[in-house]
Amino acid sequence: MINVFIIDDHKMIIEGLSLLLDNCPAVQVSGYALNGKDGIEILKEKPVDVVLLDVNMPDLNGIETCKLLLKQNPNLKIIAISMHKEGSLIKLMLKSGAKGYVLKNAGQDEVIDAIKTVFSGSTYLDETVSEIILNSALGSSDKKENPFPTLSRREKEVLTLILDEYTTHEIADKLFISFGTVETHRRNMMVKLGARNTAGLVKIALEYGLDK
Repeated sequence: MINVFIIDDHKMIIEGLSLLLDNCPAVQVSGYALNGKDGIEILKEKPVDVVLLDVNMPDLNGIETCKLLLKQNPNLKIIAISMHKEGSLIKLMLKSGAKGYVLKNAGQDEVIDAIKTVFSGSTYLDETVSEIILNSALGSSDKKENPFPTLSRREKEVLTLILDEYTTHEIADKLFISFGTVETHRRNMMVKLGARNTAGLVKIALEYGLDK
């Protein structure tokens, strides 16, 4: 029996995956967490074989959660689950220690196959993911790739002003939008980038040139 733990910030996804795996006699979902921090704490005391880990989560994104989980338990097998198909994000998750990457539109057989594959010690990438990585590699350059979901034009404008040390009120005035709208854009960017606060948002933005 393969014990599986799910970390995802959407309970609907957790329930869907649990239901999907319920009919597989070789797999047992033994628990879940709605964020990376809770998942790390639970798994300190709870031995499992495979973790299905959402990539894009608020507070602590899947990349950092993956690294911390493996630091805590190097033998843990982690499969990234995501709706995002960016080649750089897939490669970054694998570089962080994930043994598989499964898109959230995957069917039951594919998810079970992924779990069994990584449990056996191999890496799992389906045909679509493998093709994305190949295309990303063929089109890569020396520039550090952006592994995150694309920011909207307005989000980039707000981000640029945050990097220029404008206050929320000043950004609102400059862009002719409300204070609340600026804060909404800030929160949305933090969720997209997995930043815990504005300082983290700035750090990620500068590292990947996200304001460009």
